[in-house]
Amino acid sequence: MPTPDSDPQSARTLSGIAYAMTGFSIFSLQDAIVKWLVMSLPVWEILFVRSLVIIVFALMIAGPRSVPSIFTGPSRNALLIRSALILAAWISYFTAAKSLHLAELVTIYFSTPIFVILMSVFALKETVGAARWATTLIGFIGVMIAANPSGTTEILPIFLTLIAAFCWAWTNILVRMISRTETTMTLMIASNGLFIVACGIMLPFVWVTPDLFSIGLMIALGGVGGLGQYFLFEGYRLAPASAVAPFEYVTLVWAFAWGYLIWHDWPAEHVFFGAGLILLSGLGLLYVENRTFRKTLRS
Repeated sequence: MPTPDSDPQSARTLSGIAYAMTGFSIFSLQDAIVKWLVMSLPVWEILFVRSLVIIVFALMIAGPRSVPSIFTGPSRNALLIRSALILAAWISYFTAAKSLHLAELVTIYFSTPIFVILMSVFALKETVGAARWATTLIGFIGVMIAANPSGTTEILPIFLTLIAAFCWAWTNILVRMISRTETTMTLMIASNGLFIVACGIMLPFVWVTPDLFSIGLMIALGGVGGLGQYFLFEGYRLAPASAVAPFEYVTLVWAFAWGYLIWHDWPAEHVFFGAGLILLSGLGLLYVENRTFRKTLRS
């Protein structure tokens, strides 16, 4: 019988799912803050302040000793590629947020779990069973029913959101690969360091002086973004990407909750039905992973 010290993969998967669900929930608050900020401030400025706050806290926790491995470690090229992909994803996503409602934005973005599972098969050689495929597809159907993104004629924001989803899916795959040799804090410092450089170059050309409320929101955005990154990176470090991906659908439930609390949008009946399918998909996968864990303990 395995001992607790043997740390079976099924136990790691359950822990990874818990971390990732926490990260996804935190990121939903980030989406709401971003939606608010992009209406009055340029994307580059918001990302610069957000990344500066995150990297300050990451350096306070990890210390400057974590910086050299970014340039000399075995994953330095992958870290650079991942950071560039995150930058492309956030620039696309933040820009699209100006034109799309929060529900539309999140719904289109939920093509990400499908991309993740497809990439996990080819890039990570993960075995994706029927249960994971089924729960992911059920969750995606629930997303489409809940948000009902019909009638929009703005093609560019939709295209930008799809680009963001594809780039973010690749970053999740790279997290799984890089985390074998690098710590979560190293991942955070590398990605946000590139953000500061790239956004800092653009800052003189786009700067808009924010009011005190916007400054506070951007600082809060950095804190929320950093916390979300930590939990999400830990989730993908512990669990297979294809197991974590379906749980990203929990963000949709939060998106509608924030929509009601901030903009007083009350979801229609089809939203609650779709949310039920999303919850069913997550609970179904959690049941499968827990059953696997129990079988491992009995063997």
